[in-house]
Amino acid sequence: MPNTRPLSPHLGIYRWRVNMLQSTLHRLTGLFLSLGALLVAWGLIAAATSGTAWDVFAGFCGSWIGMILLFLWTWSLLFHLCNGCYHLLHDMGGDFGPPRRDRTHAPVYWKTGVGVIAASIVLTVLVWIILLMRIGGGAA
Repeated sequence: MPNTRPLSPHLGIYRWRVNMLQSTLHRLTGLFLSLGALLVAWGLIAAATSGTAWDVFAGFCGSWIGMILLFLWTWSLLFHLCNGCYHLLHDMGGDFGPPRRDRTHAPVYWKTGVGVIAASIVLTVLVWIILLMRIGGGAA
């Protein structure tokens, strides 16, 4: 017996909005943080094993791919933190009343969604500036 029911439209009919991006990024950064935990475990095992093992780990982290992974892991951590704080504040009932749900203007969570992404990027850059200043012997 053939199925004559229509398929659900899924994501094809929706306009891409910042809250959809936040949701996707939150899931992806959670996955990346889990994978980054393997890097942390490798570092801890290398530190406990020997100087040679630590040198291999430090060499990887100092390579260009290691630096990119560490930078992305830092951003993932800070985005996940900022987005979690955003959800915590909104779960307490902030800005979800009838005046904010009006369809005649963009909801407030669109602006705060862009703010969460921007804040995570700014915090990541600040962390890395401070880190590089400490490594380079700067004033920080």
